[in-house]
Amino acid sequence: MTTSDDAVVVFVVDDDPSVREAVSSLLRSVGFDVVALASAQQFLDHVGRDDAACVVLDVRMPGLGGLDLQHQLVRAGNAPPIVFITGHGDIPMAVRAMKLGAVEFLPKPFREHDLLDAVSNAVRRYHDTRAARSMVRDIRRRYDTLTDRERDVLDPIVAGKLNKQVGAALGVSEQTVKVHRHHIMRKMDASSLPDLVRMVELLRADSG
Repeated sequence: MTTSDDAVVVFVVDDDPSVREAVSSLLRSVGFDVVALASAQQFLDHVGRDDAACVVLDVRMPGLGGLDLQHQLVRAGNAPPIVFITGHGDIPMAVRAMKLGAVEFLPKPFREHDLLDAVSNAVRRYHDTRAARSMVRDIRRRYDTLTDRERDVLDPIVAGKLNKQVGAALGVSEQTVKVHRHHIMRKMDASSLPDLVRMVELLRADSG
């Protein structure tokens, strides 16, 4: 299953047909595109990494349960925002789900506006995450245009070293460091040193 880059799809995963239909109808009534699935395994088998803007997920289902699905997705590094719904939840379950990044944990029966609020928050998180990933990819593309020597100069610059100190460490003149620094700022499209530092921190966080 694939969706377009701009598609926002909410997946409803619940083994109870009546719940699937009721939740799907509610979400569609406010404009969400919805795909309803009867099991967590169906989600794993048919949903791509970036397809789900949000998953409304039952906790207890035959076979793979909702918490187990969340754990697998988190471990794989591609967990979408999840809103749990359950008729059999307890505080330890809720704590576990929230620690792994769930947006909300709603006991059945839940109020419609609580579910809509939770899904809206999840979709906002999805958009924020995609925007952040796109920004990091763009920074990475710019970083890849730097020469090896420019990268040698970049690290001490963002660590706060002066041009003279960088030159002494690398065995080049201060003027040479200034030239490399100018090229780095231009290639990275950095408006200031703090801007360059922020970019490098984002790259390091993404790599870590």
